[in-house]
Amino acid sequence: MAFTDAAARAALRRLFDAAIASADPRTVLARHLPERPKGRVLVLGAGKSAAVMAAAVEAAWPEADLAGLVVTRYGHGHPTSRIEVAEAAHPVPDEAGAAAARRMLDLAAAAGAGDLVLFLVSGGGSSLTTLPAPGLTLADLVAVNRALLASGATIHEMNCIRRHLSAFSGGRLAAAAHPARVVTLAISDVPGDDATVIASGPTVPDPSTFAEARELVAHYRMTLPEAVTAHLAAAAEESPKPGDPRLPAPDYRYIATPLMALEAAAAEARALGLAPVILGDALEGEAHEVGTVLAGIAHAARAHGHPAAAPCVLLSGGETTVTIRTDNPGRGGRNAECLLGFALALAGTPGIWALMGDTDGIDGSEENAGAIAAPDTLARARAVGLDPRALLAGHDSHRLFATLGDLVTTGPTLTNVNDFRAILVG
Repeated sequence: MAFTDAAARAALRRLFDAAIASADPRTVLARHLPERPKGRVLVLGAGKSAAVMAAAVEAAWPEADLAGLVVTRYGHGHPTSRIEVAEAAHPVPDEAGAAAARRMLDLAAAAGAGDLVLFLVSGGGSSLTTLPAPGLTLADLVAVNRALLASGATIHEMNCIRRHLSAFSGGRLAAAAHPARVVTLAISDVPGDDATVIASGPTVPDPSTFAEARELVAHYRMTLPEAVTAHLAAAAEESPKPGDPRLPAPDYRYIATPLMALEAAAAEARALGLAPVILGDALEGEAHEVGTVLAGIAHAARAHGHPAAAPCVLLSGGETTVTIRTDNPGRGGRNAECLLGFALALAGTPGIWALMGDTDGIDGSEENAGAIAAPDTLARARAVGLDPRALLAGHDSHRLFATLGDLVTTGPTLTNVNDFRAILVG
């Protein structure tokens, strides 16, 4: 099947939109709620979807005795009537997030044995509830966060370190709520849907240790504030571990995951007459290198019909990383960097288009969700004086796609099941 450029771009956008729609809390949350209790329901939450998740709870339980507090990213709020919504900074934390985390701990500690604590968690929750452990300051943790984001560490590794510097995460919220019943509703944005990693696991036991956190800091050669180094070395108060009586058999329910989003996109692909292949929901690695690997798979599909014959679409999710290797990096999230690596590897191979974007609508810290690459992307870039390889080396991929008019902009989607990648082979 021969695609025009316009048709290929429209098809990719339909797949992206289908993936995002499948994770909308307003349509998927209600069926995952526990039986409505007769007593009080305390709703707490953190993440980019926290406000819209709180609104979905209110809509599902209009007559319940609901109260509580959730914190979301600035600009990601949503109207609620009974549950308070606070906004804070992401990805670099601020005092508003720390204050919200402190208040949630206090509310949880006041819950009784007959109460239900409903915790709503989604991507971004770690930064939004950055509450320093005793002896540390918010400035310390802001410095740590910056070091983590530039280190190349995976999200699993980042959150191991965060859990050991926090007064909120790593099971501490659930421990504060004991003996109330705690039910967690989660939108997963992490490879493998690991509950200890989503927002650094405030309601589940933490199997990791201070020793592991120290090993990661050494491995990535992070320079951290002296107080943080001393705190990790002292290892004075471990996070709640499996078997802790304050966290009995966590009731943890996933309402949306990366795989669910890929399956929704696959269904949309079939409706468009495309054969979908889900390569995986947990692809990790350096962004431009993942792009190179995906380009190889796309080339094989077009040239040899493996893993599927054209017309097909190759779908994947997960979270890549970007290790900053220059003192003056440009603009560009991990999806744009992955996409530029993909385009460079294909070197203008005809009949292949790709869309890569973050399902929360924000690629890194940029205003776009991601971008689209076409067979002529490199030629068009060079025609206007851009050097794609130099831009990739300078982590300035945003400039290339913005100049070409190929950014994908959705605005905040109020959900987040991590990165989405669709490669159309025609």
